[in-house]
Amino acid sequence: MLTSFDDYPVHQIPLPVAVPAASDRNAYGRYWFGAAHQDGRFIVEAAFGRYPNLGVADAHLSVSRGNVQDAFHVSGSVPADPAVTAVGPFTLRVADPMRRLHLTLADNATGITADLEWRARVGAFEEDHTVMHDGVGRVIVDMARFLQFGTWAGTVTVDGETLELRHDEVVGVRDRSWGVRPVGAQPAGKPAAQIPNAWLWAPIHFAGECRTLGYFQKPGGQIWRGDGFVLPVVEPVPRITGHDDPGVLRVEPLGDRLEFAPGTRRVTRAEFDVRLPDGTVSTLELEPLRHIMMKGLGYTSPEWAHGHWKGEGVVGRETWKLDETDPRDPTAQHVHHVVKARVGDREGVGFLEQIVFGPHTQYGFRDILDGAPEPG
Repeated sequence: MLTSFDDYPVHQIPLPVAVPAASDRNAYGRYWFGAAHQDGRFIVEAAFGRYPNLGVADAHLSVSRGNVQDAFHVSGSVPADPAVTAVGPFTLRVADPMRRLHLTLADNATGITADLEWRARVGAFEEDHTVMHDGVGRVIVDMARFLQFGTWAGTVTVDGETLELRHDEVVGVRDRSWGVRPVGAQPAGKPAAQIPNAWLWAPIHFAGECRTLGYFQKPGGQIWRGDGFVLPVVEPVPRITGHDDPGVLRVEPLGDRLEFAPGTRRVTRAEFDVRLPDGTVSTLELEPLRHIMMKGLGYTSPEWAHGHWKGEGVVGRETWKLDETDPRDPTAQHVHHVVKARVGDREGVGFLEQIVFGPHTQYGFRDILDGAPEPG
C-alpha cells in the first residue's frame, strides 16, 4: 500500500498514507470549487471526491447560464495514491499548494470540457472543526475544512459554446474538507432524530478583504455551529491565513432576514446581522443574481450521489431548465447563488449557499417543503 506520499514525513498513524485512519464507510476527502462572473452572467462549479473505504472516486462540473444548467459527472476507482486527483477525463493538479491549481476536463462523450486555473486571493483559512450527532448517539459528521478566496481564468465549453473566464471578472471560492460525512447509501439502524435542517453560508469578496459567515439553523431560528470571519487581502498572498494573523477578525452571527420567491424556498434577498469583536453590529445585505442547483455536483442527486459506484470511468450528463424546476423537488433545495453584497457603503460580490428543509416558522414555512406565499 505504499504510495508517493510515504516518502514525506506526513504520517499521523503507523500505517501507509493510503490506509485510512477511520474504518467508517463514510470517510472521505473532497475539493469543491465555485466560480461566478461578477455580473451574474454565469456560475461554474466543480468538485472531486475520494472515498477510500468505498473504493470510489468521483468528479463533477456544472454550468449555470441563461435559463439552463448543464452537469458533467464521472465515477471510477479511487486511486491508491492520494496524490492522484483524477478520475476519467477529469484531472485536478495542485500546481502550487494553496496558491494555484489547474483543473481540466478533457474531451468526452458529454460534450462538456474545461481548462481552468485557480489563483488565490487570500491564504487558505481553517474553519472551526465540525462534529454532529444524530440524536441517538451516533457521530454522523466529524470533519475539518479550509476555505479560500480566489479568482479563475480559462474556458468551459458546452456543446461547442465556450465561456471565457478572466481573473479580473470571475470571483471564486473553494473549500477542501476531509474526515467523516454522510455519503453513499443511507445508514442502517434506528432512524436519526431531528438535527438542524437548514444551512446558510455566505463567502463574499470585497476590495480589501473577504468575509464569510455560516451556520446551521433549527426550526424557529436557533443558530447552531455559527462562525464568521473577516480576512484581509494582503500582498504577497500567503499560503495560509491564520486565526491570529493581523487583520483577521472573528464575527458572531446573530440572525437573518430572508425573502423568498413566491411558491418556493429560493432566496431572493437576504440580510445577515453579525457582532464584531468591538461589540458593534454589522449587517451584510445580499441580492442574488442567479443560482445553480448543487445536485449538478452530486449533492442530493438521485443518479450521481457522492461515493456511488457507477462503473470504471463512466461519465454522465444532466441538463435542467432552471425555470421549470419543481419548487417542491427535494433534490433542488440545495442551491448556490452568485450575489451582489453590501456592508454599509462597501459593495462586493460572492456566493450564498442555502438548504432549508422543514417547518421553519421564522420564515412562515410549516411543512417539509411548502413555499413562500404570494405577496399581498
